[in-house]
Amino acid sequence: MIRTEWLLQRLDEIGRSLERKGGALLLLGVGSVGTETGRLDDYSDLDFFVIVEPGQKDRYIDRLDWLEEVHPLAYAFKNSDVGYKILFEDGIYGEYAVFEESELADASYSGGRVVWKDPAYTGKEPLISSSNRLPVLKKSSLDYPLNEALTNLYVGLGRYARGERLSAARFIQSYAIDSILSVLHLLEQEVEYYPDPFGNERRLEKRFPRFAEIIGQMMQGYDHVPESALRILDFLEEVYPVNPRLSAEIRRLADRTCQQESTSIDS
Repeated sequence: MIRTEWLLQRLDEIGRSLERKGGALLLLGVGSVGTETGRLDDYSDLDFFVIVEPGQKDRYIDRLDWLEEVHPLAYAFKNSDVGYKILFEDGIYGEYAVFEESELADASYSGGRVVWKDPAYTGKEPLISSSNRLPVLKKSSLDYPLNEALTNLYVGLGRYARGERLSAARFIQSYAIDSILSVLHLLEQEVEYYPDPFGNERRLEKRFPRFAEIIGQMMQGYDHVPESALRILDFLEEVYPVNPRLSAEIRRLADRTCQQESTSIDS
């Protein structure tokens, strides 16, 4: 059996286990095992919600027999008050949360698909997405995110110059990049390929293929932070009217840190 079929079968088996145990109302698959099964591949895992009757939540959180009876667990980590990250002995990985029906409206999710429901359940089926709880990741204007990215470059290079390399790497190769990703849809035509409401970086390579070709130059790693900053600055200057004085200061800092690196190597 190929892995994609294996994952969906495992989810169906979890539904049958819930039915045998009782006290559960719905099993909701989300993400790639929800309505987006078209993107399932060999590296997918199980993301799901279990919706239970009032008073049954602790039972399904504290006792994992309903999963063990489907297949033995090799690992279980309670990562929140309402759920676990798990690994079955056969290598299937999953993350899940347990809610009472009244709590589901406060959960953030997208691509929801009802995998199983109690035959006696007469309530309203959950929405495909809880859009009122989803974060707003895409910005509608370049001004704030790209100026934020510019200041991340400046601050990051200052920290790099004083020896705070890890902090610098995060400011430049993480925070500044995140700001760019939030407006990338305004700079490049996005290819419609399962955008993720929780992370602009997901499936970037298929959604923004032109930017994907150059992002590696902007994220050259811990030992090449100034070089990464300069490439990010080049990109920002190509797409936005960057303040020339700030640009000059960023380049001055980058050149200074590169000179410090060169002197250190020579000595």
